[in-house]
Amino acid sequence: MKYDISAFPKGIALLRNSLLNKDTAFTDEEREAFGLEGLIPPRVVTQETQLMRVKENLNRKTSDIEKYIFLTSLQDRNEALFTRLVMENLEELLPIIYTPTVGKACLEYAHIYRRPRGFYFATKYKGKFRKILDNWPYKDVRIIVVTDGERILGLGDLGANGMGIPIGKLSLYTVCGGIHPAYCLPVVIDVGTENDELLKDPLYIGMQHRRWRGEKYYKLIDEFMCAVKDKYPHVLVQFEDFGNENAFVLLERYREHMCTFNDDIQGTAAVALGGILSALRITNKPLKDQKFLFMGAGEAGLGIGNLIVEALKQEGLKEEEAKLRCWFFDSKGLIVKGRKGLNPRKSKFAHEHPNVPDFVEAIKKLKPTAIIGVCGQKGAFNEQVLKTMAKINERPIIFALSNPTEKSECTAYEAYFYTKGKAIFASGSPFPPVDCMGKTFHPGQGNNVYVFPGIGLAAVGFMIKKIPDLFFLEAAKILSKQVSEEDLKVGRVYPSLSKIRSVSLEIACRVSEIAYELNLCKLPRPKSIKDHLKSLMYDPRYEVYV
Repeated sequence: MKYDISAFPKGIALLRNSLLNKDTAFTDEEREAFGLEGLIPPRVVTQETQLMRVKENLNRKTSDIEKYIFLTSLQDRNEALFTRLVMENLEELLPIIYTPTVGKACLEYAHIYRRPRGFYFATKYKGKFRKILDNWPYKDVRIIVVTDGERILGLGDLGANGMGIPIGKLSLYTVCGGIHPAYCLPVVIDVGTENDELLKDPLYIGMQHRRWRGEKYYKLIDEFMCAVKDKYPHVLVQFEDFGNENAFVLLERYREHMCTFNDDIQGTAAVALGGILSALRITNKPLKDQKFLFMGAGEAGLGIGNLIVEALKQEGLKEEEAKLRCWFFDSKGLIVKGRKGLNPRKSKFAHEHPNVPDFVEAIKKLKPTAIIGVCGQKGAFNEQVLKTMAKINERPIIFALSNPTEKSECTAYEAYFYTKGKAIFASGSPFPPVDCMGKTFHPGQGNNVYVFPGIGLAAVGFMIKKIPDLFFLEAAKILSKQVSEEDLKVGRVYPSLSKIRSVSLEIACRVSEIAYELNLCKLPRPKSIKDHLKSLMYDPRYEVYV
């Protein structure tokens, strides 16, 4: 491809442009054309040689947070090299650029801050959101990941320090879904924080006041959504790590009017359901014969329950029958009819049953085939819980989905050891293989990265108007189909991360087909949906500019 080099920055400005910079891989012709001679070492090297160098330097780092800082600096300098490095070492580096290390990075974000990245809409800019949005240098944004920092993973209110989450998620859109980094905009809406440590921290980067609440808060979010819709009319907005109440309210507020979804509610649900469908290929029992008991009834758990209900309705169950397959246990015990103070989302899953304050007792009485942990409490699935599940099920399904690792309801080792290898296990954070009962188990990680990049690729590829729940239901089915028989034999209910781009492409194709059936695409249908999507996927190998 030939470029109009007159539009390129020159000299140091080009070397500081992370989207165009190739560092020492600029050819002699490019160096002369762009005024780079003398500014970089004279030898021209390949991207492969650069990969050797950055991998060597990465391996010298002695902690995960140091590796995170190194990779962030590489991304700030050279997007293509960063992307290729992560793509070719995804199993190793995914836990560094996202969970669990991103949680530690957010806790320390103000203290490890190096260079600005992303966009901050703060309370001090109220009334100016549309104007300041013009300060973003890229004019064709297709995907925004936004947080207000109130519920970062299982770590609580981290305010503006939550910027690590949208940055990390958008890196995964590029690495796993092929979305060009120029299309990606990470956003924090800084409405303050209730975190007293941050409010007192002289290095904190955000607004040092208490969180805005109520109508004032919602008007600020409205201003943000109106600004991005006006500036980028085809953009997908992904809500990430909002507080439970706001997460549901904002999803319902915008989902019919904009292309938007909440990954904690809908993305988590699709990944969990995909893992469940894979697990049922091991048990050889249909979804309609399962009973699910959730530990935790926040946005993740309720999102999973709602999607399971939709899947059961597709299998022929009536809604009330489907809801009876899902039971929830929260901090006050089993959620049952007659309990006072239940919000409408929990009330949907409140069934006729005596109150049960103890989780093990709830298992004994309800006899679930699967327990799903979304409570963020380490050890919630203790020895007694796991042994009880193994006693009443030949192959109990144990999903400990809370992040980061230290919040997981149980470890992979505990799940396999206390069930004597009977458990079908998945977790939110990665765990190493486990030797148990003479067999090596490879636990699956129920990471949302299996779903949201495919949804995003479809939205970008065909300018989809809105994101219905059906997209996530179909994504779960496609995800399950990507799990091989070899995966299932070692207990893995998710495909290898080495297949992630092909998984994303398959999900994007199915979502796009449904979008055309529902008349949700702004672009005319191409001859081949797959070929069109493949043509859009970002290749991080260097291009020749001259």
